[in-house]
Amino acid sequence: MQRAAMAEERGEDNRWWEGVTKREDVKEALLQMKFSWPMILTNVAHYCIPLISVMFAGHLGELKLAGATLANTWATVSGFAVVAGLSGALETLCGQAYGAKMYQKMGMYLQASMLVAVAASSVIAVFWWFTEDVLIALHQEQPIAKAAAVFIRPLIPGLFASALLECLLRFSQTQSVVLPLAVCSLVPLVLHVPITYLLVHRTGLVYAGAAAAASVSLWISFFMLFCYVVRCKKFKETWQGFSSDSFGHVLGLLRLAIPSAIMLCLEFWAFDIITLLAGLMPDSGTKTSIMAMCVNTISVSFFITFGFSAVVSTRVANELGSGNVKKAKNAVKVASELALVLASIVVLLLIFGRRVWATFFSSSPEIITEFAAMVPLLAVTMFLDTVQGVLSGVARGCGWQRMGAWTNLGSFYVVGMPIAIFLGFVRKLYSKGLWMGLICGLLCQASTLLIVTLRTNWETIHLSVDRKQSLPV
Repeated sequence: MQRAAMAEERGEDNRWWEGVTKREDVKEALLQMKFSWPMILTNVAHYCIPLISVMFAGHLGELKLAGATLANTWATVSGFAVVAGLSGALETLCGQAYGAKMYQKMGMYLQASMLVAVAASSVIAVFWWFTEDVLIALHQEQPIAKAAAVFIRPLIPGLFASALLECLLRFSQTQSVVLPLAVCSLVPLVLHVPITYLLVHRTGLVYAGAAAAASVSLWISFFMLFCYVVRCKKFKETWQGFSSDSFGHVLGLLRLAIPSAIMLCLEFWAFDIITLLAGLMPDSGTKTSIMAMCVNTISVSFFITFGFSAVVSTRVANELGSGNVKKAKNAVKVASELALVLASIVVLLLIFGRRVWATFFSSSPEIITEFAAMVPLLAVTMFLDTVQGVLSGVARGCGWQRMGAWTNLGSFYVVGMPIAIFLGFVRKLYSKGLWMGLICGLLCQASTLLIVTLRTNWETIHLSVDRKQSLPV
């Protein structure tokens, strides 16, 4: 009682999210639901564009399917994930600037991020051009490595489009303008099917045409969203045209962009390393197929996680920027609850429909049975991934990307990966052992982020923008 009274005298909360009514909870939940579903659709659309290209390529032969699949995976882990991570700096800077009403600076941050995106894409493009040599050095079969190189080169223009598009997405997201993002993603997705068909079957490009179509569709998406941002009155105060002043913000942005990219890539790479390790096991074909099915299944739940990660990042950054700490903390609580409810629904659907879901990937009774045995582990993974997804959004909203990068490095590569190797190879648990190690990494990651989030004194969080420098509007 005495401790509670002292806390009350100092203005401290008895609970982490104290001071918010149920009515405000409901209002926050409705706001987040309205915000999250367009972000989920946007992410699904961007995921499906290269996937559809791979499907078209797969109908040209087994070698083409293997090459396109390998190229798509390589493009994701070495390119698309990197540029998406770099844009994460805008979630902090633009989110907090919008809350602090520093609208003019948001345009500067966007342009600085686009400069970084183009520079990073240029470096990655050179790396992609020598994909065949790199993949052969990684012990991939020469015919498949060559097919992957043929597919990935026409995808280079799409890398630049994706990098610039990610910047615009974050810029719009931090202002809670999300419905146009879904429109500017779904329309190119619908157009992508006939574009791919024409480039594959009605031109001389054939196999390379499938990748070129993805580049075309990504550029369509970028130009649609860019025209909307430039012309829409909603962005009148935050976008005031190009300015050379943006160069002065590049170095400051890089301090958040680089750890943000590392934070995202370390998690992406962990899942791919697990799949590669499965190829070193007895009956490697079956084990690799199982791991690939598990990773693709988790990708589905990632769409939900991404939606709430984006919403909590924006809500936290906006409220911190405006000085509303209690609302920022309540946004974290509400986002966690909503994400866990939706994750529970997905888990139940997976548990009861596990064999039906497995038939989408394989007709082999052995693979279907082994995948069904992995479902309990996948259920645990989905819950942990949901928690860490929301908390990672909190980290980006607060500007904790460097802490997030160190957390992911320690969780997946100091804790998770050694346990996976030990259980998978030494204890001979094989696929289950590898996935258990991944779960340990996710548990460590989620626990660390949760402790930091709960133990931090939010009243003293150092913002990445200075509210005292707020510009007149």
